[in-house]
Amino acid sequence: MNAGTRAEGSAYRFWGVVLALAGVISFAFRPVLIKLAYAVTAANHPVSATTLLFLRMSLSLPFFVAMAWWLRREKPISRRDWMGIIGLGLIGYYFASLLDFLGLQYVPAGLGRLIMFLYPTLVVILSAVFLSKSPTRRELAALVISYAGVALVLSDRLGVAPEHRQFMFGAMLIFASAMCYAVYLVTGSQLVKRVGSARFTAYTMIVSTVPAVAQFLLLEPFSALELPAQLWWYVSLLVTVCTVLPVFMVAEALKRIGANHFAFIGALGPVTTVIADFALMDGAMSAVQIVGGALVISGVLLVSVKRN
Repeated sequence: MNAGTRAEGSAYRFWGVVLALAGVISFAFRPVLIKLAYAVTAANHPVSATTLLFLRMSLSLPFFVAMAWWLRREKPISRRDWMGIIGLGLIGYYFASLLDFLGLQYVPAGLGRLIMFLYPTLVVILSAVFLSKSPTRRELAALVISYAGVALVLSDRLGVAPEHRQFMFGAMLIFASAMCYAVYLVTGSQLVKRVGSARFTAYTMIVSTVPAVAQFLLLEPFSALELPAQLWWYVSLLVTVCTVLPVFMVAEALKRIGANHFAFIGALGPVTTVIADFALMDGAMSAVQIVGGALVISGVLLVSVKRN
């Protein structure tokens, strides 16, 4: 390999790392923006999770329709794969997003992100139960470390007080969201290979928008859209910076640096959320919760990063 080829390869990987960092950090601000949106309307007429999800999905829809149109000339998709796209769009994006939005009404953004970050460990469990794929010793150790960390994160919120019950309810909703996303990953892995990651993302996002719009039309009056100007700024950032842009950046980063290296960078996600939550919303974590968060991240890295 000559010097020019090596330089091109280094630049290719360098920009892959840059895109990975940008995508992970962008995604990490999503729960903080959702919490800010709830906070800015709390004094008057609180925005509902249904309305916020509707705004996020409907306003990001044109970007994914444009992506689908751009890729329209690729090989046709079979009827079976279309059914898979519809099912995974409902589970992996609509239900996962709805449960996350609902849970963040009761849980700080940083802690919510740590719980959501458990999805790789759930992939291991689902693969063992439904695909008869026995976990390795390393994966079992990762499960023990991760869930010990979760126990520490939740330990000071156990109790019968109303705020403690609400916190645990929110944590359960976000854990269910992580489970939906894990199901999406386990069942969609082969489908992504057949359809292509860009088309798969575009179509599943389009599919997930339909129930989000229908839910809003059924449950909310149009007056629910009479929102403060500040909230519209948060929504615009949620749509562009925390939804559309990171989807493209992460897809390109995975192509350039691979899933193994991306997993290391992905660990910055919950750390970024915790820092942003503290800086923007005073979402401080106790010393025990910080230790628990470190265990969660360590366990997830152990199960996500493959040995060479």
